[in-house]
Amino acid sequence: MQFNIISIFPDFIESFSQTGVVGQAIKAGLIKLQTVNPRDFASDAHKSVDDRPFGGGDGMIMLPGPLSDSLEHLEKHQQLGHVVYLSPQGQKWDDEKVRRAADQWVASNQAVTFICGRYGGIDQRIISQYVDDEISLGDFVLSGGELAAMAVVDSVARFIPGVLGNNESPWKESFSSGLLECPQWTRPREFQGLNVPETLVSGDHARIEKERQRVSLLRTWCLRPDLLATMEADSLNSKLSEALRWAQTIGADELSVWGFNNSQIHKILSGE
Repeated sequence: MQFNIISIFPDFIESFSQTGVVGQAIKAGLIKLQTVNPRDFASDAHKSVDDRPFGGGDGMIMLPGPLSDSLEHLEKHQQLGHVVYLSPQGQKWDDEKVRRAADQWVASNQAVTFICGRYGGIDQRIISQYVDDEISLGDFVLSGGELAAMAVVDSVARFIPGVLGNNESPWKESFSSGLLECPQWTRPREFQGLNVPETLVSGDHARIEKERQRVSLLRTWCLRPDLLATMEADSLNSKLSEALRWAQTIGADELSVWGFNNSQIHKILSGE
C-alpha cells in the first residue's frame, strides 16, 4: 500500500519511516511511504510556501500554488489516490474509523495522500479542489499535520496483512471489542513486591480468557464508561453484574494484583 505525505518538513517523516512497525513494513515491502516537499515547487528564489491571509488575521496561510503542484506531481505519476487533509475541523479519528479506512484503502489498492498544514492552515481552494476527507486527532491544535499524518498511517498500517507478526493482533487490542484491553505482565513473576495474577500462570486457558474479559469490562467501566454506551443494555448489565460478583469474591487484594488502584477498587466493590 502506498502512503504519500506532503510536508515542508520531510526530515520529520524520514525518522518515522525508518523505525517501529511502519519502518519494518517498509523494509518488508508491505507498504511504501514517500514525502513530497511543497518548497520544491515554490516559484520564487526564497522558496516561499506561505503568505498573509486576505482580510487580515493571525498567522500565515500556506500558498495554494506549491501545494497544488505537489498534488499534481503525484497525479502525474498515478500516485495521488485518496487525499486527506489533517485539520482541527476534520472528523475525529477513532478506532471505528481506523478499521473502516483500513478496509476501504487496502481493498481499493489505491494510494493515500496526506496534506500537512502549517502556520494558520492552507488555502481553502486546495481543500475544495483536491481533498476527499478531513481528519482530526481530537479537539486540540498541533503545530502542523505531520504528527497527525504519522498517527493515521501507523494506526492503519497495523491492519495490513503481514505488517504485524500475528494478523489477529490488531483485532484483539484495546477498543477492538469496544472495551479497554486487560493489563499485561511478563517475567519475573514478582517485581518490587508486586505479583502476577495467579490465574495467568495457572495454565487454565479457559479461566484465563474468562478473567481477562471480566477485568477488561471492569477496567472500561472504571476508566472509560463512555465506551459502554454502544453495548446493548441487557447484555451489558448481565456481564457487568457477573464481573462485579466475581470481584466481590476475589476481594480488594486480588483486584490490586490485577492492576486496579484504590479508588477503582472502592467503586468496584461498592458497585457505585
